[in-house]
Parts: sequence; C-alpha cells; structure tokens
Amino acid sequence: MIKKRSLAVVIPCYRVARSIERVITKIGPEIDLIVCVDDCCPDGSGDLIATRFADDPRVVVVRHPRNGGVGAATITGYRTAVERGADIIVKVDGDGQMDPGLIPAFAAPICGGEADYVKGNRFFNIETLLQMPKSRVIGNAGLSFLTKLSTGYWDLFDPTNGYTAIEARVAAALPLDKIHRRYFFESDLLFRLGTIRARIVELPMVGHYGREKSSLSEMRSLLTFPLLHARNFWKRIAYTYFIRSFSIASLNLLMGSVLLAFGSVFGVIRWTQAYSADLASTPGTVMLAALPILLGLQMILAFLSHDVAATPTSPIHPRLYRFQVLDSYSDSVGRCE
Repeated sequence: MIKKRSLAVVIPCYRVARSIERVITKIGPEIDLIVCVDDCCPDGSGDLIATRFADDPRVVVVRHPRNGGVGAATITGYRTAVERGADIIVKVDGDGQMDPGLIPAFAAPICGGEADYVKGNRFFNIETLLQMPKSRVIGNAGLSFLTKLSTGYWDLFDPTNGYTAIEARVAAALPLDKIHRRYFFESDLLFRLGTIRARIVELPMVGHYGREKSSLSEMRSLLTFPLLHARNFWKRIAYTYFIRSFSIASLNLLMGSVLLAFGSVFGVIRWTQAYSADLASTPGTVMLAALPILLGLQMILAFLSHDVAATPTSPIHPRLYRFQVLDSYSDSVGRCE
C-alpha cells in the first residue's frame, strides 16, 4: 500500500498580527501540520494564533524567548516539523504576500522525486514584474548573480524569495546551526544545499504586495550581502574543487588565476615605468603582459563553463533515505500518492 507523505507548513511570525490569521485560514486541509514560530513578536502573534486556532490540532505555536531573525525562526520550524514526522516542509511568510494556495504546487516536485528543494520565482513572467517595487527588481537582479557565484546554482533566480519547500531528510542533513539567522538566510541555505549537491527547481509565482512594509532594508542588503556572498564563494570553491576533488576545472582555475594575476601586475608595472620615463613599450613587453592575461581569461572561462555544467540535476533524498538514519521520523517516511 502506498502511503501519503506528510506535509508541514512553517510560518515565521514577527509583526504579522494583522495578516497571520488570514494566512493560516487559507491553508488547505491537505496540510498535516502548521508550525507558527513566534520570534518574540511584539504584537503577540503567538498568543493570537493560539487563541484563534485552539480548535485546529494541526496548528502548533513555538515561541522564541528573544528575536532571532527570519532564519532562526525558519530553522526552529524545520526542526519542529522533522521531530513531528513531516516528510515535506513548506515555508510561507506570515505577511500575506504569498498565496497559501500554492503550497501543494511547491510540494509536488519533491513528492514526484524531481527535487530536494523548491524555490519560488517571481521573475518568471515579465508581466508580473510591474507589480513589484522597482527597487526590489533592481536589487534582486544584482543579488541573483552574486547568488549564482556563491552557490553554484546557475539556473536559479530571485534569491531572496522566501516561499520554499524542502524534503525533510535533506533539511535534517544540513548543518542548521551554521546557517545565517537573519535576512541572508535564503541565500546561505542555497549555499549549504550546494555543498551536499541537492537538486533545486523553481516554481513560477506572483508576489502580492499590499501595504505591508518589508523588514528587509535594501541599503543594508547592498552593504552586507556582497561580503557574505564573497565568503560563501571562496568556501564553495575550496570545498568543491580543492578539498573534496581536484580536476581539470581545478587546474584551469588555479593556472588561469596565476596567469591573469601575473600578466596584470607585470603590465601595470611596465606601463607605469614606461609612462614615467616617457618611453614607448616594446612589442615584446606588451606581449609578455597580454599573453598571460588572454590565456588566464580563457582558462577561467573554461572553469566557469565547467561550473555551470556541474549544477546538480538529480535529487539526493532517495540516497539519504538509504544511508541516513533519523530515529525521530524515519518510520513515518512513505511514498507519494
């Protein structure tokens, strides 16, 4: 007999008292568990939920004694859902900008064995971009490129989209204590998923923007996110191409970087000397600078081509089921209907 997979929804709650009741009400009966994490909400979201949905056994309220950020709240929700036997965990924000009716659609690629993690993409339909604040469109375009570099998922866009779904075994396999606790959470989670070679697919969706004000500051993102992406990029390169493996791509990156650096430094030094002496550089000097730069760029482009082609294309959770033992919920894992 084929067993239905257990679906859980995680909702981080912070300053969402005006919208959270509407969000939970729209969640369909096919959901087995709704974990609402009160992240020390000053509006008393946890108390509101506990009172309003006291008769719904699916709704569980978990409280943080102090505010930890959206990442910390989501991680708490993941752990609670895994402990209670969930197989697939969908994360929805409580501000009403995400349609709860899409929850089954987010779970479907995981249930069908196509993915380990599903992420919403608000940029799929050009027409829907008109509904988004222009600052978000521009900011997300830049952050998407940085995310591709730092995570290795070159086919993804919209990195700050918090509407996601994850296979519970994959969530349990991640180093949750190391993931960023605040607004870099979504991008940092992608980096961690990349280190275990999880398969990610995108689901086109439309964001609903009302009068709710996002707590994410575009200026703060521009100042802090690039540094965090740079850190993850170097960690990913070290893990993937020099610690876990060493291949032609590793040689291309190493030799290409050396040649590019040598040609650039040598060229700048010789140009500066020639300029100071008011002399023209010889053809040999120019070639000695230009040739390493051209070769270095070619090798780095070859490395990037390999990196793009290496984007994970198959889910890992079937293998995790075989090799990973999680006593708290292994008995509840079943197949999709």
